[in-house]
Amino acid sequence: MFDPVQLRTFLAVAQTLSFTRAAGRLGVRQSTVSQQVRRLEAAAGRQLFVRDTHSVRLTEDGEAMLGFARTILEANERAAHWFAGTRLRGRLRFGASEDFVLTRLPEVLEGFRREHPEVDLELTVDLSETLQKRLAAGRLDLVLAKRRPDEPHGRLVWRDRLVWIGGERLRLDPQRPLPLIAFPPPAVTRARALEVLERSGRSWRVVCTSGSLSGLVAAARAGLGVMAHTLGMIPPGLTRLAPGPGLPELGGVDVVLLHGAAPGSAARGAAEALARAVLEAGDRLHA
Repeated sequence: MFDPVQLRTFLAVAQTLSFTRAAGRLGVRQSTVSQQVRRLEAAAGRQLFVRDTHSVRLTEDGEAMLGFARTILEANERAAHWFAGTRLRGRLRFGASEDFVLTRLPEVLEGFRREHPEVDLELTVDLSETLQKRLAAGRLDLVLAKRRPDEPHGRLVWRDRLVWIGGERLRLDPQRPLPLIAFPPPAVTRARALEVLERSGRSWRVVCTSGSLSGLVAAARAGLGVMAHTLGMIPPGLTRLAPGPGLPELGGVDVVLLHGAAPGSAARGAAEALARAVLEAGDRLHA
């Protein structure tokens, strides 16, 4: 009854809440996205989105369609793999920044390995900028990384905000330099934190630098200072700090997928399969 192409388009719009961003993710024109959504709404006999010039949101029927769409697409993909008689094989070099690995990726990677046991998955954990350099050098096939919202590269998975976080008992003295806990350069979160602090005229000093998120979290839990982090992945034991004169707004951040494997290669097929799993996880968490 429901066209898989229309369902994938619907999920892309539901996750991004934007016909324009959904078109960018799917690699089609916005008019095509609108047409596919209208056809799905006609097939369902229900309106799935309420949209105007400023916003897009799901209707109650649209919320219900989310679960049905995922179930249908997952069943369709399993059937296609079964009857095609082909299995993904070979090596897939996947890079991800540590905050994803410690929070949202374990379930995705476990499911991918279960579905594709003959793919040799090699995981590299590093800073987003470092991973992108390795991708450009041909040393990785797929990367899940952060980028600034105004940067064009990558396939959008979800959009988040950077916020200040710290220990629950932390008390900051506005008369003293802000104690900053940060990844080393060229970390996206470090660069953004320093940029907004300089722009606001707030003095600061780095009290902890670590290439490991675990090290940064330990320092923050100990009350050494504050750190910039994605709102949707705040580690346990830490809390969001309210912005104010001494803690300027950090703005948004995009989580994107970047491909490095050549089209048609064995690694490309595995990379596309893992990318789909990551995108579906993003849909579930942010729709």
